[in-house]
Amino acid sequence: MAEQLTGLADDRALLGRTSTAERVSDILRSRIAEGYFPPGTRLSEDSIGGALGVSRNTLREAFRLLTHERLLVHELNRGVFVRVLAVDDVEDIYRVRTLVECAVVRGLGKPPYALEGLAEAVAEGQRAAREGDWKGVSTANIHFHRDLVALAGSERTDELMRSIFAELRLAFHVVDDPRRLHEPYLARNLRILETLRAGNREQAEVLLADYLDDSRAGLVEIYGRRVADAV
Repeated sequence: MAEQLTGLADDRALLGRTSTAERVSDILRSRIAEGYFPPGTRLSEDSIGGALGVSRNTLREAFRLLTHERLLVHELNRGVFVRVLAVDDVEDIYRVRTLVECAVVRGLGKPPYALEGLAEAVAEGQRAAREGDWKGVSTANIHFHRDLVALAGSERTDELMRSIFAELRLAFHVVDDPRRLHEPYLARNLRILETLRAGNREQAEVLLADYLDDSRAGLVEIYGRRVADAV
């Protein structure tokens, strides 16, 4: 737990005088997404509350918010744990992703599109791959899809998908071969970007739908095997 808490004291400064459970939950959501608290980890109220300098009530409210987002689970008489996804959860996450992301591309309107964020995410993934940083490639892929969703210009959609992507990372963290999972999508991210640059949103939507279907199938296969091995 001491290693997992590294850096939380620095995040304490982000809370400022307007500390709220929502801002605490933002910090913890990011930490969970980044793998500092892997699936199955018990979250200590005393340790985390002390590191962030927040009251027990504030922290419990943040836990409640993240439980509502399906990132945490409360077990009676045991405490609060980072959630371990079931295979059905992974399937449902991709169902939501397909509905939202494809709708965003479909609704883009006339080109040109603001693709700077997508281009930076593609470059980020390529840099991470050259360095053999496959966790970094995973993060860049998430950034690519986050920035794609942001093209809708909807704060509500951004908020919804922020939780979806954080929940997806719970599955990524138990995969034992991240290169096999993430490397194929570097080229596919670039192809979607180039298709959007050309103003062909219809073709980009087709590419994205195929991408998400293949990603779902690959992750379900790998994740399902890992879950079965753990039983």
